[in-house]
Amino acid sequence: MTKRARRVPRPYQAVPFLLLACVSSATLRAPQVWAQTTTERQAEGTQKPALTVAQVVGRLQEKNREREQALLGFQGTRIYQVRYHGFFGTQEAKAVVSCSYFAPDHKGFVVVSQEGAKFILKRIIQPLLDNEEEAMTRENRERTALSTANYDFTLAEEDTARQPSEYVLNVYPKHDYKFLYRGKIWVDATDFAVTRIEAEPAKSPSFWIKRTEVHHRYQKIGNFWLPAKNETESWIRMGGRALLSIEYDEYKGIVAAPIESASATTSSK
Repeated sequence: MTKRARRVPRPYQAVPFLLLACVSSATLRAPQVWAQTTTERQAEGTQKPALTVAQVVGRLQEKNREREQALLGFQGTRIYQVRYHGFFGTQEAKAVVSCSYFAPDHKGFVVVSQEGAKFILKRIIQPLLDNEEEAMTRENRERTALSTANYDFTLAEEDTARQPSEYVLNVYPKHDYKFLYRGKIWVDATDFAVTRIEAEPAKSPSFWIKRTEVHHRYQKIGNFWLPAKNETESWIRMGGRALLSIEYDEYKGIVAAPIESASATTSSK
């Protein structure tokens, strides 16, 4: 009787799971949107006040809540590009996706165009969109919020000293949930908004992945800080590299309520 050959997992088959975990960490549960009026920024100036880590994190969480409540909706366009090069050759794909958000927990996606390797389009880009919708549930938002419930924070003193208008914090996840990450965040000293993330997943999603780096940037659109670009780079254990980039563009239809101070709201009750 002929023995059936054992099916050996290929390294590139682990790439979708890696990218899902890494991109989810940086784009889903990093602070989603931040806002502050231009007048407030001019009045407070750009030089950061001398605050402790606890004070910085406290203000960050407070502003997060205020802005999350104020943001009612927006529309935008994303450009997803994936490139894998390694032992099994080179595979590439690209997709243009229209995104809409409606508070508090709805995100919808429409694929406008796509090209390249069908495997990547089906097994990486589409699951990324599905995964982001999953992360919008209330339970996931609480489990992955950038807060003292999910992270420990320390001051990256040398980096902070070089940044006159930002605090640089080290973040350490308290558990290995798939949407969490460890690394550094840059916090605007006026808005108390995260403007940049350099990190890695809290837990590697696959044996095949040797190392992963996530680089995330935000841009200011009107009164809001919104995602600008995400790059997730992964090194495969048997050789090769996978790079996922997401460019966020054409924000429009931003709808927001007045931003109310959490302390003012509490005192009025």
